[in-house]
Amino acid sequence: MVNRFADGLFWIAVACCVVAQSAIVRSSLVSPAQAPSPSSDEPASLARRALEVCWAAVPGIALAFLFIATWHAMHGQGATAVVDSMTSR
Repeated sequence: MVNRFADGLFWIAVACCVVAQSAIVRSSLVSPAQAPSPSSDEPASLARRALEVCWAAVPGIALAFLFIATWHAMHGQGATAVVDSMTSR
């Protein structure tokens, strides 16, 4: 019972973070990086856009690694002993 609740809570957290991270990356792709100026360089603007997208994607990648580590900690060999000790009370 405890493990099912934890799994459900984990997947709800994953879904919320995926939605939020998708919105962050989408906003960095859709919104202009800077107001257009008459003397703007097109390659410089593309470089700024690429940098903005990278800075938006890096936290999502780190969050994915964190979710993977959490999943392994929840379902690893030591995790079953903790759940068994909680349910035996």
